[in-house]
Amino acid sequence: MHFDDIILEIGEFGKYQMILLIWMSLPQIFLAFHMLAIIFTGAIPHYQCHHVWENSDLGLSNFTTDVLRNLSLYLDACSTFDIKNVRLSEHSVMDFETIKRNLTTVACAKWDYDTSIFESTIVTEWDLVCEKASLNNVGSSIYMLGVLSGAIVSGALADKYGRRAIILVCMPMQAVFGLIIAYAPNFYVYVVMRYLLGAVIQGAAINVFTLVTEWTGPKRRVIVNTILDYVFSFGYMVLAGIAYLIRDWQNLQIATSVPGILFIAYIWLIPRSARWLLAKNRTTEALDLLKKAADMNGRNLPETALLYAANAQTEVEEKKSDRNYTMFDLVRTPEIKKRSFVLFYIWFVNVLVYYGLSLGVSEFGINIYLTQLIFGFVEIPAHTIITFCLPYSRRMTQTVFLALGGLACLLILAVPEDYPNVITGLAIGGKFGITASFDTVYLYTAEIFPTVIRQRGMGACSMFARIGGVLAPMINLVRIYSSAAPVIIFGCASLLGSALGFLLPETAGCSLPETIEDAENWKKRQYKDHEQHGDKFILHCDDRKQNTDANLSLEEKA
Repeated sequence: MHFDDIILEIGEFGKYQMILLIWMSLPQIFLAFHMLAIIFTGAIPHYQCHHVWENSDLGLSNFTTDVLRNLSLYLDACSTFDIKNVRLSEHSVMDFETIKRNLTTVACAKWDYDTSIFESTIVTEWDLVCEKASLNNVGSSIYMLGVLSGAIVSGALADKYGRRAIILVCMPMQAVFGLIIAYAPNFYVYVVMRYLLGAVIQGAAINVFTLVTEWTGPKRRVIVNTILDYVFSFGYMVLAGIAYLIRDWQNLQIATSVPGILFIAYIWLIPRSARWLLAKNRTTEALDLLKKAADMNGRNLPETALLYAANAQTEVEEKKSDRNYTMFDLVRTPEIKKRSFVLFYIWFVNVLVYYGLSLGVSEFGINIYLTQLIFGFVEIPAHTIITFCLPYSRRMTQTVFLALGGLACLLILAVPEDYPNVITGLAIGGKFGITASFDTVYLYTAEIFPTVIRQRGMGACSMFARIGGVLAPMINLVRIYSSAAPVIIFGCASLLGSALGFLLPETAGCSLPETIEDAENWKKRQYKDHEQHGDKFILHCDDRKQNTDANLSLEEKA
């Protein structure tokens, strides 16, 4: 008996798992808040230089002031005139051209901001415009570095201290760092806190998914993952409403952070992972949890579970004596190397385009709050359609939706800027395609890598994905020089990823590869027939058992 067999006996998705899923869904809402709040807190309102002569106490005549204002039409929002060396007594007799010759331009020191959409943002707080405009995007990239750090560190800590422990630490810390961000005395403290916030957000996100997965039966995991995605999209949309009502960045930051303090209550609400407890030889605690789950689901804990628990530590020790695989195994053999590099790129481009479009929502020409709402809503049909496409083909689903996202981005180039609704519609299409592609790549990657290096493969792909997240804000910064450059990069990168996807094997209906040799010999195993069952086709692979899933551990199937 394996651990998944015990889960099936006590109920793979009964009342116990449903309650756990409810509690684990709530963090997804706040994950969306913190991931995407920068769209509003870091928005750049319309601004213009505050010219010195507009102050009433300079003693300039009306004539001179009017002339200077006319001259200011020749300036951009980052420049003003230096009038310190111009003698005021001469102003009344100087004509327009004389004044123009006597004035020099200098960098603006103060700006006036439009407050009709945003009362304040970090841009207005610390004047992140003109020569400091890049700092806003750099701050977003540093936040993504925090997400990358959180993915690396939290995984190791969770293996040592358990998924529950990391969740209990990371969830309340989101509120703490969020509040510190709201009262940051300067931009540099703000950036450091955003880095730490990204780390704890990712730590919570990874372990929330893992904890729910380890308590759910194999057949229900796709549904559970889809529900978590739905809740994230719901948080995406709710954020638009909150930001619409709260136009001040500090108050918005507080409103999206303070409720996180309530996650302290999770110490009494969420359980440990029984599988992790067994791996740590804490058999009694694991059996108590399994019995509690069985009772709540109206089932009985099978007697064979006791035998499994008794042998769990022996199995762990046996696994330790097996060959130790490393990251080098991802690029050591030809077929695995090909799969690795293709998947590294597909993960990279998915995150690059997803966050590139999400963070660039203010550039598409219509109301930012409405666009944010639609961007969140369009993810729901994307999550849904995947559940119908994946049973037929993983490869075609991946390539088609990635191509759809890329084409939508490139089509934006053909639309004049005075058609903002069409531009926004295409951006929404791009968001739909890339969201569906993003959903697919998780499952597809787990099926492509063989069992012995599956976790390492997933971890390496996640690292490349976060690099895409770091670069996304920097690519949006290129809009300063060319408004078309970001969508060209997003579109071409997506189409290249779609083309590379054809180099990957089809895995729908096939058993998971167990060893590296199994994956290397994949091409020799031809599909021998297609059998139709109802409205689904099941692909059979030569020399493979269709039901080997029953012999895989929960961790391996995840």
